[in-house]
Amino acid sequence: MAERSEPRAAFDGHVLDTPWDWLHLAYFHGYTMRNYLTTPFSFAEPGYLSEELEPWREDGRTWRPLKVTFPSHIATHCAEQVFYFDADGLLRRHDYIPDVIGWGPVAHYTSEHREFDGIMVPTRRRVYPVDPDGNVEDEPLVVAIDLDSVKFS
Repeated sequence: MAERSEPRAAFDGHVLDTPWDWLHLAYFHGYTMRNYLTTPFSFAEPGYLSEELEPWREDGRTWRPLKVTFPSHIATHCAEQVFYFDADGLLRRHDYIPDVIGWGPVAHYTSEHREFDGIMVPTRRRVYPVDPDGNVEDEPLVVAIDLDSVKFS
């Protein structure tokens, strides 16, 4: 059985096209899905800091952004991230810099929310790069995640 005692350090020096082994993949997928599926509930845990920002308008919609600083013991993309919620309290966008891949900022859009075990979950996730001026680019599509079912226990 393989193991890696310092999984984050294994990404040091990585750039977008650096090959990953299965331990890189396990670490990345583990922390991303943990964070994606526990947002915003995990923000109530000790150590998270949050600040509501001015309303954000995009494509005729107004969202309420929340800047969140993660505690140092939580594996995540980067320490400071911004989450955008619609009038129904559903997550619509998530901005961060994925430190482990050595790339710039991204905008992570969520949609097609469905209820699982009484919790609304975005089942479609699409991640796009953000240019130096802060504009979201249509290409390349960096990550696509589609969830068919979710079970909480």
